[in-house]
Amino acid sequence: MSTGRSFVPFVSPAAAASAEKAAGARYVALDAYRGFIMVMLASGAFGFGALQNHPTYGRIAAWFDHVEWTGAVFWDLIQPAFMFMVGVAMPFALARRAARGATARQDLGHVASRALKLILLSQFLIIVADQKVRFQLINVLSQIAFTYFFTYLIIQMRFRWQALTAALLLVFHSALFFIFPGPEGAFARTGNIGAVIDKALLGYNYEGYYVTINFISSTVTTLFGAWAGSLLMGARPRAEKLRILAIAMVAALLSGLALSLVIPNVKRLWTASWTLYSTGWVLLMMLVFVLLVDVWGWRQPVFPLVVVGMNSIFIYSLGFLLRGPVNHWLQPFTGGFQFIGALAPVAQSCAVLAVIWYLCYWLYRHKIFIKV
Repeated sequence: MSTGRSFVPFVSPAAAASAEKAAGARYVALDAYRGFIMVMLASGAFGFGALQNHPTYGRIAAWFDHVEWTGAVFWDLIQPAFMFMVGVAMPFALARRAARGATARQDLGHVASRALKLILLSQFLIIVADQKVRFQLINVLSQIAFTYFFTYLIIQMRFRWQALTAALLLVFHSALFFIFPGPEGAFARTGNIGAVIDKALLGYNYEGYYVTINFISSTVTTLFGAWAGSLLMGARPRAEKLRILAIAMVAALLSGLALSLVIPNVKRLWTASWTLYSTGWVLLMMLVFVLLVDVWGWRQPVFPLVVVGMNSIFIYSLGFLLRGPVNHWLQPFTGGFQFIGALAPVAQSCAVLAVIWYLCYWLYRHKIFIKV
């Protein structure tokens, strides 16, 4: 089946015609899930960074920091969830544009323009935060710019070719590391092919051993999101949709674990095993939100998350730029919450987050939604 414009599985050609109606009945669960992700990103790890060595709270704090190299904890799943949700939103957005008469050429221009804006915004945020000018392509917004654009191109194909392209991207990414191993091994922290490419093109390597070519494999993460979004937007019964998502979740987790026996599970290199394994967890989180909100009707409890999810780019940028200043402004009033003891950094971080959330709420009340 081909309609001459974006095609993603599970969506009939009639989906575009009814997109405006679908947009009116939003998936509140998806807004809440997106809001949850953005709250995590804007939270500054809830201040747990100061408690890494605490005898009581150290174990909890470890879940709010990245693993050193292989494996994963909760904090490692936030970026995959963000990139996945970008994909989830694509079928809805493209269907709305189709219903309004946008052509394939206009869609391509729109997607390319958004990708460029994300890269420019990423550069701006990094320059302001680091107080120095240095071109980079590893910030999550820059990586999303690539994965968003390439996912759009891929979903023009029939589904079987989309799936084949996803597999080939993971094979190609893995092959680069295997064919050009560094002195310490293919997937070592230093000397891997990604680090070599960055050194040659940028003149430096990123802190934390991240590499730019992560976008090759993380495009599959965003593509998984587009498939999930098109499934949710389609006409299948809700129970069937949830069953398909649950099966996909289990398959992704198990295949990621199995592949990790050959290709280590490394988020910082976004290995093929990590792509699959993290997608499994991200799907599980999304399923929880769909069950809580859309099946069991928990809409009021997730309202604070919906407020954030409706202005995701705004809160991401605000968290990047204003966490430090807001923390400084609050100190005279809160005293850093030193009176509560060990959890003072957590309380202070939550107070900062509350201020940032209120700014989002003000925009929400005034129906101001900032898009890129």
